[in-house]
Amino acid sequence: IILFTKVLLDFLDQHPFSFTPLIQRSLEFSVSYVFTEVGEGVTFERFIVQCMNLIKLIVKNFAYKPSKYFEDSSPETLEAHKIKMAFFTYPTLTEICRRLVSHYFLLTEEELTMWEEDPEGFTVEEIGGDSWKYSLRPCTEVLFIDIFREYNQTLTPVLLEMMKTLEGKVCFVIILLIHLTNDCIYYYISPLRRRVIWLIGQWISVKVKSDLKPMLYEAICNLLQDQDLVVCHSASEVLNCFLPVDDFEFRTDQFLPYLETMFTQLFQLLQQVTECDTKMHVLHVLSCVIERVNVQIRPYVGRLVQYLPLLWKQSEEHNMLRCAILTTLIHLVQGLGADSKNLYPFLLPVIQLSTDLSQPPHVYLLEDGLELWLVTLENSPCITPELLRIFQNMSPLLELSSENLRTCFKIINGYIFLSSTEFLQTYAVGLCQSFCELLQEITTEGQIQVLKVVENALKVNPVLGPQMFQPILPCVFSGIMEGERYPEVMSTYLGVIGRVLLQNASFFSSLLNEMAHKFNQEMDQLLGNMIEMWVDRMDHITQPERRKLSALALLSLLPSDNSVIQDKFCGIINISVEGLHDVMTEDPETGTYKECKLPSHLQK
Repeated sequence: IILFTKVLLDFLDQHPFSFTPLIQRSLEFSVSYVFTEVGEGVTFERFIVQCMNLIKLIVKNFAYKPSKYFEDSSPETLEAHKIKMAFFTYPTLTEICRRLVSHYFLLTEEELTMWEEDPEGFTVEEIGGDSWKYSLRPCTEVLFIDIFREYNQTLTPVLLEMMKTLEGKVCFVIILLIHLTNDCIYYYISPLRRRVIWLIGQWISVKVKSDLKPMLYEAICNLLQDQDLVVCHSASEVLNCFLPVDDFEFRTDQFLPYLETMFTQLFQLLQQVTECDTKMHVLHVLSCVIERVNVQIRPYVGRLVQYLPLLWKQSEEHNMLRCAILTTLIHLVQGLGADSKNLYPFLLPVIQLSTDLSQPPHVYLLEDGLELWLVTLENSPCITPELLRIFQNMSPLLELSSENLRTCFKIINGYIFLSSTEFLQTYAVGLCQSFCELLQEITTEGQIQVLKVVENALKVNPVLGPQMFQPILPCVFSGIMEGERYPEVMSTYLGVIGRVLLQNASFFSSLLNEMAHKFNQEMDQLLGNMIEMWVDRMDHITQPERRKLSALALLSLLPSDNSVIQDKFCGIINISVEGLHDVMTEDPETGTYKECKLPSHLQK
């Protein structure tokens, strides 16, 4: 029977429309055995799970859901939808709902015992990702949620009625338990508390009034003090619901009074738990807390910082746990800012391992490792020999040309802005060679990113930058003279040559001489053609900062008595006036004009 139901499940999954003639009979079969007296005494757990999965896949199947406008739906979809609607009548839905709640939701003696003896293992098994496919309890909960979402208008009154019916009984049970011995209270109240915490966690993700959150924070703090690991784990799940990045109603001022207590308790929980999945979950919650409060976490992270190296060592065989540690480190570095330099003895070897393509763990750790590398640079007060040495990992990463290439370019920019001279003297030759190879094989967007890195090097270090990236500049110059057809690429080309012209005139002169030989032209003739192309393509440059750069670069030529430059005087002045209009704004208080792109302390 397990084989037969598996065939049905696979058939439904792969060929939903071909399965349509079997929808009615499959639902009748599954519901009768799982939700009526027919199955009593003959069913067993794995069979029940298969039947529930069959019902779930029919209820949730996208192929059976008509469009918002019925006329846009296919005849096959409408036929399947009609069969579903005919089967799931009010009496059928009511009986399914009642049986799920009153029969399948109940914790068995075996489950209670397991929960008591191995609370962490029970929780991990219960909340596992695909556990609903194989285990009865998760399967039951998922089926209930899916049916309720699909038929909420029908089932909402049924559930409300059941809650009213049970209300008096629950109160009676609680009063009775108060009069029992402490051991009995613990045995019965503990599962009740756990379920209440779980229920709060489910509801919080929907909507919680802002003024209720401090009360819940306090409740979570109390729960985290409990020695019961499942209660603590559930409390951390509830807390996690308050902290998602997209929760725009999160208020830091409400959370701060509980920060020290909660962070300390979460750290203690992290030390206590043994399951890898549980540690990952607690680390995720800690990361969310750190991200939310940012620099205000600094007084409380000392013990966590001391513990993470040990946890990293212990998780050598658990790469997913190491990914969670990397994420926590990312938020820690952002929260600590320049003080994160104190973490370098642990932090830099972690980055080294995570981004080394010769090490097998990089398959799991690379993306988070690159992100950690980037935030470390962004928060570094100065370059160190160890931080500089890690860049040896970059060349193979650029050759990989993966989806992480954009982060790699950001890391390179980070080194350039942090210590351009030392960085370029050490790595520019190899980096330039990698860039030359990349420019031949990557997309237009990738080429732009490479050239922006080159432009930043020229901007930060106008003497060393042109020398180190000299092999790339002829290609850029040729792109301008050949009238590059992509506006954004042309804009970047002009930005690179504009930096050289404005900040290192002697190097520009030698480059112009080299290109004159290549194009078999006189230098003055080539310069005139370049200026003409530059003025003609000025409209390709959309960013005001780049337009200003181009105007200043061409204006720097005007002091020359070269007749070719003088012939282009009108064009140069015209684009300069346009660029001036782009960057100037009127001060409403004084009526005077000032440059909007200039830092306020430099404005006069």
